[in-house]
Amino acid sequence: MFKKLFAILLTCLMLIPGGIAMAEEAEALTSGDYEYTFNDDGSASITRYRGKAEALSVPAELDGHTVTSIGDEAFTSCGYLTTITLPDSVTSIGDRAFFGCLFLTTITLPDSLTTIGDGAFSSCALTAITLPDSVTTIGDGAFSYCEPLTTITLPDSVTSVGANPFVSCDQLTQITVSPDHPTLATIDGVLFEKTTRTLICYPRALTAESYAVPQGIQAIGDSAFSNCASLTAITLPDSVTTIGDSAFSGCESLASITLPDRLTSIGDLVFSRCESLASITLPDSVTSIGDSAFFRCASLTAITLPDSVTTIGYGAFSDCASLTAITLPDSVTTIGDGAFSNCGSLTAIMLPDSVTTIGNGAFYGCASLTTITLPDSVTSIGDGAFRYCKSLTTITLPDSVTSIGKYAFAECPKLTLTVPRDSYALAYAKENGIPYTYPDSMNWLNG
Repeated sequence: MFKKLFAILLTCLMLIPGGIAMAEEAEALTSGDYEYTFNDDGSASITRYRGKAEALSVPAELDGHTVTSIGDEAFTSCGYLTTITLPDSVTSIGDRAFFGCLFLTTITLPDSLTTIGDGAFSSCALTAITLPDSVTTIGDGAFSYCEPLTTITLPDSVTSVGANPFVSCDQLTQITVSPDHPTLATIDGVLFEKTTRTLICYPRALTAESYAVPQGIQAIGDSAFSNCASLTAITLPDSVTTIGDSAFSGCESLASITLPDRLTSIGDLVFSRCESLASITLPDSVTSIGDSAFFRCASLTAITLPDSVTTIGYGAFSDCASLTAITLPDSVTTIGDGAFSNCGSLTAIMLPDSVTTIGNGAFYGCASLTTITLPDSVTSIGDGAFRYCKSLTTITLPDSVTSIGKYAFAECPKLTLTVPRDSYALAYAKENGIPYTYPDSMNWLNG
């Protein structure tokens, strides 16, 4: 859900599935400063506010039609709004409805409200908000980046909470749920979902340097610890089997984490921008490394992937500036696009005989990489796979290679390819003006 890369705004949008919607919608009608469309029941959904009010009371009717919903992105980036009151008729607030209302400090929600969409109030200036007892659903990242928000109470009516609704709420120190809440619980200020035993949110404002997830928890939710800058160490119990996308992204002080033996996958962006993470041991149960899983782990120097791993995702280790060594198991068949791009300290890597595909930009910008031997199993080398590997002097291409993308070896000024005679690789070298030699070219020295 949370794809692909990089920078704070883009990260924020990744936490809110779908980003900024671009899909075509039904033609909107206009009433004063509002645009609206009709719902199936004939009621009105506000799709855009064009006014410049600072304090706003949204009308209960537009042209005689009852307003029952605030549509996706309806008030997005309304830079004047500081206070807004929604009418009692509204039952739902759409995805990113108030996203980026940077000065919105106060909103009054109606008792009829049931649904708050993904990123609905992301990047607002809310200092407090009261959720009515009617609310049943809170979407992914609903209040993310609401930096002044200090406390929030989740009513007993809430039955569904998406990926961490409170990512990067810098001042949020208290999430309150009643002890009788049917689906949610808090332990030491951390929010959990009872049925699935999922850790939903570790508030960023907590100042502890270490944290041990309680035994019995089975899943770490998407973005659960995202941007928790104080944490230096985390221990996961053996009961955990799943870690969601971006779970620990941006935990810049995280230096150590203990992973459980039952873990099967490292999801997308899980440890991205964990700049203090110098080493990590992956259990033998892990089969896949997700997209950008270790992106910009600047202190990571070496990693050994267990024999269980079969897939290395897009940008999995990209921008790991200190990574000098990595051991790949024989189970790996594909090196994903950009998997090791811009790993400027990586000097050598041995590819196992199982690898068949080297993705686009897989080793792009690995400026210290001097030599690499490709196994006979490799058939495809993607676009720009070794581009800007400025120290690369030799690379041996086997007869099995039948596809090499554009600029695969561009800007490699020291490179000489070793290619079989009458091979596809030879034809590629000639066509692209790359110096080449043959594996047997020095045999004459032996008589």
